[in-house]
Amino acid sequence: MNYDRILIRYGEISTKGRNRNKFVEKLKKSIQRAISDFPNAKVQGQRERMYIVLNGDNGDEIIERIRGIFGIQSFSPAIKTSKDLEEMKSAALQLFREVYTEGKSFKITARRADKTYQLDTNELNQEFGAHLLKNVPDLKVDVKNPDIDLRVEVRPEATYLSCENIQGAGGLPIGSSGKAMLMLSGGIDSPVAGYLAMKRGLEVEAVHFFSPPFTSERSKQKVIELAEKLAKANGGYFTLHIVPFTATQQAIQKQIPENYTMTTTRRMMLNITDKLRVRHEGLAIVTGESLGQVASQTLESMYAINAVTSTPILRPLVMMDKTDIIKIAREIDTHDISIQPYEDCCTVFVPASPKTKPKREKVEYYESFFDFEHLIQEAVDKTETIRISPKEKAELEELF
Repeated sequence: MNYDRILIRYGEISTKGRNRNKFVEKLKKSIQRAISDFPNAKVQGQRERMYIVLNGDNGDEIIERIRGIFGIQSFSPAIKTSKDLEEMKSAALQLFREVYTEGKSFKITARRADKTYQLDTNELNQEFGAHLLKNVPDLKVDVKNPDIDLRVEVRPEATYLSCENIQGAGGLPIGSSGKAMLMLSGGIDSPVAGYLAMKRGLEVEAVHFFSPPFTSERSKQKVIELAEKLAKANGGYFTLHIVPFTATQQAIQKQIPENYTMTTTRRMMLNITDKLRVRHEGLAIVTGESLGQVASQTLESMYAINAVTSTPILRPLVMMDKTDIIKIAREIDTHDISIQPYEDCCTVFVPASPKTKPKREKVEYYESFFDFEHLIQEAVDKTETIRISPKEKAELEELF
């Protein structure tokens, strides 16, 4: 299509009052980062609308980049014209012909943001509708369910014309709600939890626990692929921390009664994640827990595990059914990666009969006979950080 800009509409951002400009600025930065390798495109952020001025860059490629960015309710490829009526009608006809095929219906949706303009909304609808009907044979009007909705927006500085309304990801711009650490396993739940947390405006960095030789390099690669999927909601950028957990897990197996090893394992993971949160200036921890789904996710288990920290633990999935979680995993394209049969450290040492109602006092008593602190600190200090970006991914793909 021969358009020169992309018009971006806000969703929930529009409900913000005095703080709206802060949300707009966060969204602008997310978009700028997502299209940073397009040399000519420029982002213009305003209180009511945002525009990406293409300046000759490939609009279709940019659309794919911004499709998953949170904070965008919808967007449209658009043309900017002057407010001269004849120029507007000529541009509208050209734009319409590029998307029209025989038999499609249409309507005009005019909006007069410039109240000083000589024609009101109804008059604009009539002018543009008549012009299209006169110049496009066999064209049909359908004001309720049209195939093509030609939008005419007359603003103080110019007029904007568009024919497509593409649904955005919604939510709030990433970073507008603070920063948190996501405990990312290789399963179905935690990537969905990370996605939903990001949709509420959280900047998320993931923490994955890796226990070689009990877990393979392929299981690590699986988690990197999940992180790459989450990166799509952040313009292709994401940070993943890989924690070496072998020594800590082996100590747990030796020192803790078998039916309590799962509880202690989760407590150590949460403790390490919390220390990484402090190091990377996060304010909360996100998990993929769903109440009652497995032994470690009973209310009693959550209580015993949570006791290691006072940091807020956010559980976006806590009241969701597994079928609902799987549905979202399919929608965000993480499901098929998550079900790949590669073990993670949560599955290789599963006890035969884990405690579903562990006592906090008991697990603290069992842990008191061994100094886990030095292993925890060693795991934090040896954590590997992987920073995913469009450039790094492109370079990796070139190697293969």
